[in-house]
Amino acid sequence: MFVMLYGSGSRNYQKKQKLACQKNLLNIHVALQLFANDQEGAFPIVPGARTAEEPLSLLVPRYTVNTTAFTCPGSSDSPIPSGEALIRHKVSYAYLMGRRSSDSQEVLMTDKQLNTEPKSPGQPLFSTTGKPPGNNHHKFGGNYLFVDGHLEMSSATASFPIAWPQGVELLNPKP
Repeated sequence: MFVMLYGSGSRNYQKKQKLACQKNLLNIHVALQLFANDQEGAFPIVPGARTAEEPLSLLVPRYTVNTTAFTCPGSSDSPIPSGEALIRHKVSYAYLMGRRSSDSQEVLMTDKQLNTEPKSPGQPLFSTTGKPPGNNHHKFGGNYLFVDGHLEMSSATASFPIAWPQGVELLNPKP
């Protein structure tokens, strides 16, 4: 009974993990803002990038050495040693490469998603079964980080449209 209520697959446990995850996303947001301030409002871009690690690696070590923030506490991903290049590791978050600081109400990062396609409200965004992909928080959804720094918690399905204009690309972490 205890494991059902408080084990890693329980709703209660994952809610606590989502709150800890939000702290990570806020720490990453600080580094992203510092980067954007130095780049005339542009967040990290690596032409031809295929995974979130590629552009996010531009943040370390100049804008942050707190690489532990790039590992979601709800995931089974290995922590990244402090100050190490992200490109040699696996982050836990999806990144919308191509955003600018002027896109204030747009999503900038989320927990890793099922895929890199745009989503309509009600479509699965994160795992609905607790199995990969998109299962940072088992089957209990994930978090959104917006360009302006505010955060929202979500169920496994999109509560609003998640789409992006030309020049912006959703990058999931390495599989």
